[in-house]
Amino acid sequence: MGKARWLKRRRSEEHRIKDRDLVKTVEEVFDSFTMAHLHRLEARKALRELKGVVSAGKEARVYWGVGPRGEDLAVKIYLSATAEFRKSIKKYIEGDPRFESIPRGNFRRLIYEWARKEYRNLVRLSENGVRVPRPRGVSGNIIVMDFLGHQGYRAPLLVETVGELGREELLEYYEDLMDQVLRMVCRARLVHADLSEYNIMVWDGRPWIIDVAQAVLLKHPHAREFLERDLENLDRFFEEHIGRRPTSDIGGELLACMEE
Repeated sequence: MGKARWLKRRRSEEHRIKDRDLVKTVEEVFDSFTMAHLHRLEARKALRELKGVVSAGKEARVYWGVGPRGEDLAVKIYLSATAEFRKSIKKYIEGDPRFESIPRGNFRRLIYEWARKEYRNLVRLSENGVRVPRPRGVSGNIIVMDFLGHQGYRAPLLVETVGELGREELLEYYEDLMDQVLRMVCRARLVHADLSEYNIMVWDGRPWIIDVAQAVLLKHPHAREFLERDLENLDRFFEEHIGRRPTSDIGGELLACMEE
């Protein structure tokens, strides 16, 4: 899809709040702790302005931000750790020493550690050649990273753009994603653990992997189970849209890396 056509469509679908200051919009997200961390990121030159909401979920909101050189940034702000959120991340943090010392009921510290985990995963993946948004900074419950999109309009998810991709393009995307999984496992030594068409963006004609907070090290007791689920998710999605089960020859390499 051409950038002009894509931008026109996004503009017709979404409305953005554009503010001049770091934060002018008052939302429940911006408590005193979050505001303090926003200003800390500003002082570190990781962020200059915070603009409108790009996406909003139960656990986090993503904002369009602007960096010190005028570059577009994505600013992910985690919300308070609800009981549902704590339950959903339990299987990813059990056995992780970073979370063992957090007292029961210390929800703020839990969310801060979760944000730092996502930031470190982004760093690790980026340094090992996996196509993810480049991390720019982290403080408290806020992560700043490169923005995938244009002028505050995010790139589409794979599930949103699949209808505009031909069969050959889909096969190329599948092969590309298999290469990204191989790099993730064998170089970065991580398993995404929630990889699907909803955690892949399409930008500049290539798939980008996003939302890596739950990614685990290969030594995690459920790493192999998570990897098998990731691969099954991709196979299922591409089979549905290509018309046949796609094939990949990376299985042996992945298994060898998991056993190292």
